Amino acid sequence: MQDQITQYTSEILAFEPSSAEELEIFRIKFLGTKGIIKDLFDAFKAVSPEEKRLLGKVLNEFKKTAEERYLQFKDAFESGSGADDAKLDLTLPGEGFENGSRHPLSLVRSEIIEIFKKLGFTVAEGPEIEDDWHNFSALNFPQEHPARDMQDTFFIKKDAENGDIALRTHTSSVQVRMMENGKPPFRSIMPGRVYRNEAISARAHCFFHQVEGLYIDENVSFADLKQTLFYFVQEMFGEGTKVRFRPSYFPFTEPSAEMDISCTICGGDGCAFCKHSGWVEILGCGMVDPNVLENCGIDSTKFTGYAFGMGIERITNLKYQIKDLRLFSENDVRFLKQFQSEII
Repeated sequence: MQDQITQYTSEILAFEPSSAEELEIFRIKFLGTKGIIKDLFDAFKAVSPEEKRLLGKVLNEFKKTAEERYLQFKDAFESGSGADDAKLDLTLPGEGFENGSRHPLSLVRSEIIEIFKKLGFTVAEGPEIEDDWHNFSALNFPQEHPARDMQDTFFIKKDAENGDIALRTHTSSVQVRMMENGKPPFRSIMPGRVYRNEAISARAHCFFHQVEGLYIDENVSFADLKQTLFYFVQEMFGEGTKVRFRPSYFPFTEPSAEMDISCTICGGDGCAFCKHSGWVEILGCGMVDPNVLENCGIDSTKFTGYAFGMGIERITNLKYQIKDLRLFSENDVRFLKQFQSEII
């Protein structure tokens, strides 16, 4: 046993761990419940009384040496002055940080805002949880309109007496609040998130982002609307982009139209995104219905106006040729990194 202790003592004194993992292996080997020191003390019980007097002191010194050696390196690693740190070359250049990037929807939202600011439009915002009046009734939606049904709207509270509470289905509710709380003229856009109870696909989602616009003043015409939107398309997609208006229907505008542009993904030749038509609808628009003006306390015999609304996802699809809008909400870093160069 004396020879074993001498051999193990030499091993302990020569021990120089290069990591905390090596130190833990050392602790288990010598100081663990099944370690060498435990075995030596078990064997010590069987030696003769004469040997115990000599070996007892040697064994206790051996145990003390192992514990001190372990604590010495344990403190060094915990204080950050272990062997790992000694190997660091502080003269080497740092690893640095990768540049982040803005989300493509944020980029397009900012660009849309900047384009309309050039035309004198301000930016207005409103709550995402709305009552029936601001989301539907003030905008001339009849009680039996499909948009009021549970299949299209996320209702928070159904209340026939005091009015329903729901997640807004469009940012037109911000237009109502603006007209109620101010006086014409109004020239503003309303960007924001909206919610509709729709099946998620490459072309639709249960939440998405809109930018709506409102211009109310004396003698505002449909020609003013067309020129404004034509300017927007040329600024956003380039001068070669074709535009067409198609008659449509919306409860809050009359007359109403949908505006298409030539597909930027296929160049108008036809693809799956434009359903092989060469055209993609990007927004709805029209002259504000007189009933909406009167509901908001504006004299419809004196003032006229136009309104429009577009989905930011659809604009982003076309601008960056992204065929599946589900990519916008999946947080795939590989997808988002593509827009690092677009930081503004």
